[in-house]
Amino acid sequence: MVFSMFSCKPKNTGSAVGADAAAKAYVAPGKYDEFYNFVSGGFSGQMSVYGLPSGRLLRVIPVFSVDPEKGWGYSEETKPMLNTSHGMVPWDDLHHTELSQTNGEIDGRWIFGNANNTPRVARIDLSTFRTSEIIELPNSAGNHSSPFITENTEYVVAGTRFSVPPDDANGDVA
Repeated sequence: MVFSMFSCKPKNTGSAVGADAAAKAYVAPGKYDEFYNFVSGGFSGQMSVYGLPSGRLLRVIPVFSVDPEKGWGYSEETKPMLNTSHGMVPWDDLHHTELSQTNGEIDGRWIFGNANNTPRVARIDLSTFRTSEIIELPNSAGNHSSPFITENTEYVVAGTRFSVPPDDANGDVA
């Protein structure tokens, strides 16, 4: 038994994608992409950096999770950054990101990202593409919606989904 399939392409039809579409996204080796896309890693606790228009993965930055490949969370420099008031938290859910600003314009010094499970915000230095600081926020939990940056990055404001009593575990929240 033999099966054959044939198709006839009508004359004067073009392809679905233009011939130069690949050329528009191509970035030659040694050349830089025009834009960077900083993507929160969610449950991985990391931030990924993609070049645009090439779509190349440029770097995965460990932030809220240990990363044995890079030694993140194991060295004397990085291990303390994963400590919280509740002890060592070697994993978290990195959500929203925000770039630093000067006079309301993005300046490319830092990018901030929040931890969703613990009330923490991280600062990544864009000159090295490494996490340089993680701070824990008091009286907060479930930091999902932030960070928000003021126009000169003097302050990083964080939102919360759950209130935490300011005095002790038995405090009245109402």
